[in-house]
Amino acid sequence: MRLAIRTIAVACFAAVCVAKPVSAAFIDPFYAGSYAMTSLGGVSGVPAPLGGVTFKQGDTNTLLIGGSANNTGGAIYSVGVVRDSGGHITGFSGPASFFADADSPGGGIDGGLQYGPNGVLFYTSYHDNYLGQIKPGSTGPDKLIGLDSLGIANSVGALAFTPAGYGSTTGHLKLASYNYSRWYDATISADGGGTFNVTINPGYVQLEGGIEGIAFVPLGSELFANPSVLIAEWAAGNVVAYDLDSNGNPIVSTRRLFIDGLSGAEGAVIDPVTGDFIFSTFGGGNQVVVVQGFSVPPPENVPVPGALSLVGLGVLVIGGIRRRI
Repeated sequence: MRLAIRTIAVACFAAVCVAKPVSAAFIDPFYAGSYAMTSLGGVSGVPAPLGGVTFKQGDTNTLLIGGSANNTGGAIYSVGVVRDSGGHITGFSGPASFFADADSPGGGIDGGLQYGPNGVLFYTSYHDNYLGQIKPGSTGPDKLIGLDSLGIANSVGALAFTPAGYGSTTGHLKLASYNYSRWYDATISADGGGTFNVTINPGYVQLEGGIEGIAFVPLGSELFANPSVLIAEWAAGNVVAYDLDSNGNPIVSTRRLFIDGLSGAEGAVIDPVTGDFIFSTFGGGNQVVVVQGFSVPPPENVPVPGALSLVGLGVLVIGGIRRRI
């Protein structure tokens, strides 16, 4: 592996980043009449490169975002958001603050970041192929699982828990390899210590593009007639959509382009207030991007204690610092 280095300038004024159009990336013409994309800029106080992103459990006005991604000094930071009269996020209310360490023996937080049952925060770690778990109130990982021994192709990039309404695997953990673009289905079980064991179910779905993020499309969203998922293809520079089968897994033949012109697509989350996608980027300005136009998810998919939340993918504007095979 080696690092590919690119640069971009990001305008961020004082403590509040000003929303601005995403100039290099574009939404596919099929979707462009229904969806719009805007950059919020960088996040003051979060060291680059950025990793996964999610909402703090029980607080829809605070984002958690990975910093120093892929490094042994990787950590999660919290930052308040500013919303307009329609509830859409337009910026950040101040600099971010440390939330928890998110490292592993040979890497650090990558594109996956999401709450699971009982308020346990899960994250993926690259490039050592680990899954981390942080219990409520902890400031670092309480459990680290090496995924090599479970059959996940090295190294993992993304994770997502399946929300209700997307097939028979509600609550299952979906894991995706960045290097091999393989999608896995897994179940979790309490280990008696407040964290969870992971069992990988047989088989995998072979996708493409270098998977760094997964987002289940809110049901009823325009131009998504069937339960669908959006996947960030970091290596390909795309975000693509797939219809899902009855097990909540992508149907390979249904792949279609959603966003093009990307580089460095990383972690993301569905805004439970508006249904917007909120994306982080790895390098290339290390910024946060919002895509509006999706339906609002139902209350049961909003992150609350003891429930499963949504996670996703990421997008990038011009370029970034990222690993290459």
